[in-house]
Amino acid sequence: MAGKKNLAKHDLPQFYLLVALYFLQGIPVGLAFGTIPFLLKSMAKDTSFTTLGIFSIATYPYSLKILWSPIVDSIYDSKVGRRRSWIIPIQLLSGSMLFILGWAVSNNLVFKGVDDAFHGRHTNGLHDLNILTLAWYFGLLVFLCATQDIAVDGWALTILSAQSLSYASTAQTVGINLGFFLSFTIFISLNSSDFANKYFRSQPLEHGFVSLGGYMKFAGILYILVTIYVIMFTRERPLDDVLPRLGPSAAKKYDESKYAAEYPDGDAIGTSNKASIKYTYKCFGRILKLKSVQTLVFIHLTSKLAFQCNEAATNLKLLERGFKKEDLAVTVLIDVPFEVIFGYYVAKWSSESNHHHHSPRPIVSHRNSWVRFLVGDPGILTPWLWGFLGRLAAAALGSYVLSVFPKDSQITKPFFLLVIIQHLLGSFMNTVQFVGISAFHTRVADPVVGGTYMTLLNTLSNFGGTWPRLIIMSMINYFTVYECYVPATNHAITYQGGSMERCTEGLNGKLSILRDGYYVTNGMCVLFGLILYFGFLKKKAQQLQTIPVDSWRCS
Repeated sequence: MAGKKNLAKHDLPQFYLLVALYFLQGIPVGLAFGTIPFLLKSMAKDTSFTTLGIFSIATYPYSLKILWSPIVDSIYDSKVGRRRSWIIPIQLLSGSMLFILGWAVSNNLVFKGVDDAFHGRHTNGLHDLNILTLAWYFGLLVFLCATQDIAVDGWALTILSAQSLSYASTAQTVGINLGFFLSFTIFISLNSSDFANKYFRSQPLEHGFVSLGGYMKFAGILYILVTIYVIMFTRERPLDDVLPRLGPSAAKKYDESKYAAEYPDGDAIGTSNKASIKYTYKCFGRILKLKSVQTLVFIHLTSKLAFQCNEAATNLKLLERGFKKEDLAVTVLIDVPFEVIFGYYVAKWSSESNHHHHSPRPIVSHRNSWVRFLVGDPGILTPWLWGFLGRLAAAALGSYVLSVFPKDSQITKPFFLLVIIQHLLGSFMNTVQFVGISAFHTRVADPVVGGTYMTLLNTLSNFGGTWPRLIIMSMINYFTVYECYVPATNHAITYQGGSMERCTEGLNGKLSILRDGYYVTNGMCVLFGLILYFGFLKKKAQQLQTIPVDSWRCS
């Protein structure tokens, strides 16, 4: 296979437009997946983990976009254009919603207390927050953002020439990551008064540089400006300009793979519109009846349970203990260059593993017995298996990091380094698993419905990491035992689970945690992961990578 072609000069404006569209998409994603849970926990350390679990429902639409992607692909106004028909209204709606929500946050109508310091207000913080309302608003934003993603992925295929098509995924990676890090890591730092006072101010103030309401209004205006550009200065080429209008014999020579691209978030979309909505949904049903696919679905829906507690709660637990949010933002920021560098080598490793699968015997005959014990014979799923073990190790390390948290909350350099190592191990192994499973999906997807098939498999994989979050957060809460000493009555009351606010707010008591539900839940997750891996996953992965490709076909 030839190396990546250079981006054609005449495609540069379209490429930058794609980066801008994906950048917009990263803004609500960064807010819903990172910033809001962070703010909830850092502003009110007694925010229960069940509350955070309820808010995680807001991220579900991003994992379920396959359910309505055939509709976005098939219904449009030909005058406006197949993709612009969706991008323009969805982005105008997203921008308006961001602006209105930002205004509501600034005026204490939504997410009360979050911007108090910026407006000189002194309220009692977040205790009267309606988490369901907040989850609903952000869930709607994420839904709009996921719908925009379907349309932009499809547009990339006709907006770029065939020569530059491989850069569609580059535009997505750059754009979404920029939007995500601006809305999460950079925002968290600029929102923090500690960060502003420590590094930039001679006179300390109670607030940071950027309020949540102000940032959301700015993001809303940005959405609308980019959309005005799309309305005024872009034209969607009709599909006939891109696909050849030739006789049957010439059509056979036309290679549709030239006009299909895979994306880092696992979507694979083609320009052909042969499949009707009804056919696409019927095909979903047929694919899900295949034995091999059912095994893969089970793996996708259960395997990520093992690291859910670590990935959903370790950072929030650090905040609860007194780790500063801007320091945590720095550890996330350090991840970025490593992710970029490692990502390249992981993709290389994955393609080599794919190649090994076709060799009649393992490339290294004297493979260590312990390597064989850990991941079995080499094949396309070997990186995925290593990634699973790595994420399990990162989860176990998460419990260790919290257990050695400095008692006086004075963060030492060795401890800070330990937090960074734990972060890096988790995020790197996540990348290893993601690239590994994507390579496997690419190999087994039926080319007749390639885009649909790939997106279905990747949706199941994504959903496997989303659905357990509410359960895991509730378990952390349930297993936590704390004592509330009430000075007024000189009595101590012991509680299991429930909200800690009833002690601090309701009884004006002093709180002390007797058993942290995080350790119990994380221990159960890691133990479940070990049993699942050695009892089922390793063996099944070995079988799946040797099943003939024909067993995965729905046509």
